[in-house]
Amino acid sequence: MIAVVVFPGSNCEQDVAHALGLLGAESQFVWHLETDLSAFSAAVLPGGFAYGDYLRTGAIAASSPVMASVKQMANEGKPVIGICNGFQILCEAGLLPGALRRNSGLRFRCMPVNVRVETSNSAFTSLGVAGQVLEIPINHFEGNYYCSPNTLVELEANDRVALRYCDAQGKVTQEANPNGALGNIAGVLSDGRNVLGMMPHPERAADPELGPIDGRVILESMIRALVPV
Repeated sequence: MIAVVVFPGSNCEQDVAHALGLLGAESQFVWHLETDLSAFSAAVLPGGFAYGDYLRTGAIAASSPVMASVKQMANEGKPVIGICNGFQILCEAGLLPGALRRNSGLRFRCMPVNVRVETSNSAFTSLGVAGQVLEIPINHFEGNYYCSPNTLVELEANDRVALRYCDAQGKVTQEANPNGALGNIAGVLSDGRNVLGMMPHPERAADPELGPIDGRVILESMIRALVPV
């Protein structure tokens, strides 16, 4: 069973549950006041505007009661993925390095983008191939990933950049970067490789009736990596 964590202001939890269901996985919505996720084998922090994005995106949600249990799941090696606002929350909670800033040009971006799989060595990209190009939509105003130079060196050296914005041929260019993210980074992994934060929405690229299904690479990889409870 996969926990789909819902905060006040989340708005993508239904999309996530629908996509997981299409792939044969069971999920359950978990309100942010829950303090025990031990019965779940994985957790998804979906997109939205948790707590109205007051203070900073994800800042208040990072202190919600449920986050202690999310951290425990991560420490136990269970898969934890934060999508868009969920990525912001994971960074604010210290589960992932760096931060998400306002998009370059201060424009909200909502469109399909291409991302290149940088590593297949993770709970979320094991079904992909390094260099593979996926088409997955974005929908954010603060998706501009940033970290310190030392952190960037560490991420690159340890193969923890999961996804990069690229063109349709897989070339990483400034033109293919929709938000100004450092190094065209669209997703990063934790040191244990079982926590992923990504700005694109894989759940919106999972139903063939709605268009491309490249997001299934991410979600199916996670499902395959589920830890029995």
